[in-house]
Amino acid sequence: MKKSLVLAMAMALGVTASAYAANPFSDVPAGHWAYDSINKLAAAGIVDGYGDNTFGGDRLMTRYEMAQIVAKAMAKGANVDRLAAEFADELDSLGVRVAALEKKSDNVKITGEARFRYRDLDYKNVIGAKGSAADIRSRIWLTGQVNEDWTYTGMIENVQDLRDNEGNEDANFQRAYVQGKLGGMAVTAGRYNEFLANGNIYDDRADGVALTYGDKVKVMLAAGKAANSDGELIANSYAGGEVAADFGAVNATAGYYNFKDIGSKDSGSDNAIWFVGAGTTFGDFGLNAMYLKGDASTKAGDLNEGDDGWTAGLTYKGAEAAEKGTWGLFANYYDQGLQTYLAHTTDAETFRGLGFKGYGVGANYTVAKNMVATVAYYDTEAKYHTGYKKPEAKIIWTDLTFTF
Repeated sequence: MKKSLVLAMAMALGVTASAYAANPFSDVPAGHWAYDSINKLAAAGIVDGYGDNTFGGDRLMTRYEMAQIVAKAMAKGANVDRLAAEFADELDSLGVRVAALEKKSDNVKITGEARFRYRDLDYKNVIGAKGSAADIRSRIWLTGQVNEDWTYTGMIENVQDLRDNEGNEDANFQRAYVQGKLGGMAVTAGRYNEFLANGNIYDDRADGVALTYGDKVKVMLAAGKAANSDGELIANSYAGGEVAADFGAVNATAGYYNFKDIGSKDSGSDNAIWFVGAGTTFGDFGLNAMYLKGDASTKAGDLNEGDDGWTAGLTYKGAEAAEKGTWGLFANYYDQGLQTYLAHTTDAETFRGLGFKGYGVGANYTVAKNMVATVAYYDTEAKYHTGYKKPEAKIIWTDLTFTF
C-alpha cells in the first residue's frame, strides 16, 4: 500500500504530541498538505521514515512496515483495534499480543468448517452387504462474548448427500450453549457435544450442563438428555461424572455415568457404566487404554451378556491444520460389550446393541494451511448375534476438511 494511504489511516489514530520536530523529513516541506500530520506522528515516535531523512510517501509499504507503525501506535495508547486485528500475524511476529484487541474489535466471531467425505462400506452376514456414502458437511460457528467470563456459541449444520438431493436444503442449529465461570468452576450449559470416557461411551449431541473444577486434577459432573444430530433419542436422561489427573507424561481417568430410558421416553431400559483409563506420551508417540463395565437392565430384567470391554490406542505425531506438511498416524483396537457404550466416537461400524470388536488404522496430513486430509480403514465385527454368523463390516474412510 502507498504511504499516502497509510498516512490517511494514521491521521485517524488520535495520537497527540507535546512538541513537534522541525522539518523532520527532507521530502516533506513546510507547505506540504500532510506536513502537520507527519510532524505530529514523527514527534510521537510512530513514524521515523528512512535512514536518509526521507518519508518516502510515494513508496509501496509492506505489511510488516505497517505492522510496525500499528505497534508503535498501540504502545502510545492509540485506539487501533481494527488495524491490530488486520495485522495480527505480523504483530505476533513482533511479539505484540493482540488477542484482547481482537475481542474488542468484533464481539461476534464467525468461523466455519467444510468436510468432503467418501466412505466405502462392505458388510457381511447382513442385508445390504455393500454400499457407499458421499457427502459434504458444512458447519458455521458463531461465538459471542457476553462479558469477560461468559461466551455464547451456536453452530448451524447442513449435510449435503451427493447421491440424493432429498433433505439437502435443511440446515439447523446443532449447537447452542453458553460457557463461563462460577467462582472457580467452569460451566457449559445448553446444546453441546458431550464427550464421555474419551468418547468410548458417548460422543454426540446432548442437551445438558457440565461442571468442571480443577487443573492438574479435574473433576467433571454432567447431566442432561442425549440425542444425536438427527434428533434420535439416545437416552432420555443421563447423569454422572469423572476425575482426570495429569502427571506430566502420564494421565489417568475414572468415572461413572448412569443412562435412563434408553431409546425412548419411559422405555425402562437403563444402563450404568463405570470406567478407568490411562495414557502416556513418549517422544512423538502417544499410548492410551481404557476398561469399561456396564450394568444394564430392561423392564424384563437385568442383562447378563456383554457387560465389560476395553480399548487401546496408539498415535504418532498428528496433522496440525495451521501448519502445512504436518502429519500423523493412529491405530485403535476395540473389544466392547453391548453394555459399555451408547454412541461411540469411532468411525468404525459399532453394531449398536450387539457389542463390537476390531481395529482401525489411519493417517492424516495437512495438504495446505487449514486443509487436512484423512484416510482410515476399519475392520470390526459384532460380538453377539441372533443369526448363524456374526455381522462384520469393513470401511474405507476418506475426507478432506477445510476450516476457516
